[in-house]
Amino acid sequence: MSAYEKSQELAALSLGKPTDYVSYYTPSLLQALPRALNRSELGIVEEQPFFGLDVWNGYELSWLNSKGKPVVALMRCFVSASTPNIIESKSFKLYLNSFNQTQFSSQNHVCSVLKKDLSAAAGGDVSIELFAPGTLEEFSPKALPGRCIDDLDIEVDQYSLTEVAVAGPKVGVKNDEFNKSDEVVEEVLHSHLLKSNCLITNQPDWASLIINYQGQKIDHESLLRYLISFRMHNEFHEQCVERIYMDLWRFYRLKRLSVQALYTRRGGLDINPFRSSEDLSSAPNYRINRQ
Repeated sequence: MSAYEKSQELAALSLGKPTDYVSYYTPSLLQALPRALNRSELGIVEEQPFFGLDVWNGYELSWLNSKGKPVVALMRCFVSASTPNIIESKSFKLYLNSFNQTQFSSQNHVCSVLKKDLSAAAGGDVSIELFAPGTLEEFSPKALPGRCIDDLDIEVDQYSLTEVAVAGPKVGVKNDEFNKSDEVVEEVLHSHLLKSNCLITNQPDWASLIINYQGQKIDHESLLRYLISFRMHNEFHEQCVERIYMDLWRFYRLKRLSVQALYTRRGGLDINPFRSSEDLSSAPNYRINRQ
């Protein structure tokens, strides 16, 4: 259980509660959650130790044009990790639903409204891109880079993050072996075995994870055990990625690190949090067949 699980901010969310669906534009449906709740538990109090974006893909956006004819589009939303708030996903979906029976003069008008409302919720500038349904290249599945570690023949008996809290990503690695490891490598690893649960509803969240790093070699077997230990862990998508990033950064001597999770969609939205030690202008654009 996270230390902030019973916070007032979480109690105020509509997540996990019966909700009416609104078909007319209602920006007040958007709800936000302070990133500081999770980050204080991770020891991130003042200076943010990474750069990054939360990349949202929306597949169920529709509105009426000025003549009352329905229009549909695909949406991509970029929220900087430096914004003070997470946009809560259920409220995001309810907000997008409120466009369904609302007339807008043009797609640019819809884009500007989305940008204004989502920026207000996040507490910082949010970028929006809209695509026609026939757009293929932007939304075509791509093979993930690097080595997949899922085929490692390991024995697993820990499915709770608390059980590996001390060892972290080094679980299964003896301290003397770890301390002797001075090899500097550059690797890209990925796994499809990341699964966590919603902090409030306990619904399963499924994701593929990409880790790109340079520095002390990360033990692949212990990394896979560590990722599997999220299986019964309750936390929001963005928070899981930041926890993984911080654990890897602290437990290994790394010069460079990026962590990106590609979560499967729920309610017409998928989220792809990306955190990096480098100030990159954008997150790598991967979309997989699970999404």
